[in-house]
Amino acid sequence: MGENHDFDLLVIGSGPSGQKAAVQAAKLGRKVAVIERKERVGGVSIHTGTIPSKTLRESVLELRKRRAIDVSTSVSPSEEWDSVGAAYLRDRAARVVAAETAVVREQLRRNRIAMLYGEARFADPHRVEVLDGHETPHSYTADEIVIAVGTTPATPDNVDMNDPGVLDSDGILENAGVPKTLTVVGAGVIGVEYASMFAVLGARVTLVDQRPRILAFADAEIVEAMSYLLRRSGVTFRLGEEVTGVERHGEHVVTMLKSGKKIPADTVLFASGRQGATGGLELKHAGLKADKRGRIETDARGRTSVKHIYAVGDVGAGSHGLAATAFEQGRQAALAASGQETEIMPDLVPTGVYAIPELGMVGRTEEQLTEASVPYVTGVARWDELARGLISGDEDGMLKLIVSPEDRSVLGVHIIGTGAADLVHVGQALMGRPGSVDFLVAAVFNYPTFAESYKVAALDVLNRMRVLGHLENEAKGSDAASAEAKAKAKDSGAEPVGA
Repeated sequence: MGENHDFDLLVIGSGPSGQKAAVQAAKLGRKVAVIERKERVGGVSIHTGTIPSKTLRESVLELRKRRAIDVSTSVSPSEEWDSVGAAYLRDRAARVVAAETAVVREQLRRNRIAMLYGEARFADPHRVEVLDGHETPHSYTADEIVIAVGTTPATPDNVDMNDPGVLDSDGILENAGVPKTLTVVGAGVIGVEYASMFAVLGARVTLVDQRPRILAFADAEIVEAMSYLLRRSGVTFRLGEEVTGVERHGEHVVTMLKSGKKIPADTVLFASGRQGATGGLELKHAGLKADKRGRIETDARGRTSVKHIYAVGDVGAGSHGLAATAFEQGRQAALAASGQETEIMPDLVPTGVYAIPELGMVGRTEEQLTEASVPYVTGVARWDELARGLISGDEDGMLKLIVSPEDRSVLGVHIIGTGAADLVHVGQALMGRPGSVDFLVAAVFNYPTFAESYKVAALDVLNRMRVLGHLENEAKGSDAASAEAKAKAKDSGAEPVGA
């Protein structure tokens, strides 16, 4: 610990990245403290983001299964949810959040990490002040500082977010009931997740985005399948449309589009991204600045331009926006700050979209490979052709493998359907290894499972490659025969017709 400094490492924020940074540093024998608001131990991920939203999803799925069994009910999904579902969700979410918070608290306590409660702001590059309600803030210094404050929902300046019918992705979880009509602005991960959940609950959902398709980063075939299933659930798309404002008209909130369209709804959800929560940190006193999205430029290990300060998780400029990557970024930053050897975060990061149905993906898409002029062969397995899909009634799903015909390695895995976010890790483990499609063909998967979709898709790839190889051999044989005929004709003094 540096001379006169209170801590070796001071972490601002206890979300996924901050938690792992603190624990890793403590395990290396460093004196560590974490600054967090008292009611937010565990960060946005536990309190308003990942944990409660996925709890909502599980509750919606349970309601759908219950209705599938009790086909005699005449109560609509939204009415059933309003009567028992909302209270059940609040209770269930409260239990899960409390349990997860307790886990984080215990990890920090067990590793002798000091907890400092209040709002943090920099006084100078090594000093952070903590405002805890007292007139004079407490001041702490540290050799190394990790900024892990997470994000807040990004909302437009020209929209009144105080209107009870206008919500962001944090506020939607506090809404007691299911609106009859819902407009979701933003067709990224958060927007698609909530649109799919509320559609299952019976809301008439309109999904608006400036981009020409939903989930712009995902494989086009998977997006097409997801779009079809959303439409089947009653979701209306307004893509390529820009929102210019929101107006209150009596009991309805009207979303105004640049094209002149007006969309009335009971509730409008803005799910158009998140903003780094760095606004109150007084970064200028540390010699840092954030971009317009509240993110701080870092190197591959999270180090900022001020060498003893790191920015990890969603506030790092290179963030993937995933809790899973935030965990690893925090750990890597703590190792680097402690002078330990570290590995750079791998480019191969899986993504899960917890919509209904679920999506999982890793590696490159067909569009990316086509643009890069990389040859590939695809193979597909569909849930309605799997015994597990038929048994469970989850027939709306597919797994697509993208394979190199040159070294038979898996270049991409794209899944939609039950368990997609779990299944994708099988493909991740094999990604890029020569001959990995042959491993999948030879492997034995438990039956019946959704995991056997890998073998089905791999066999489909092999069949396509076999046909391709047969055609290539035929072409080579034809070329050889033609060359032989030309040689004979030349020897006889005659050229073949058409030569």
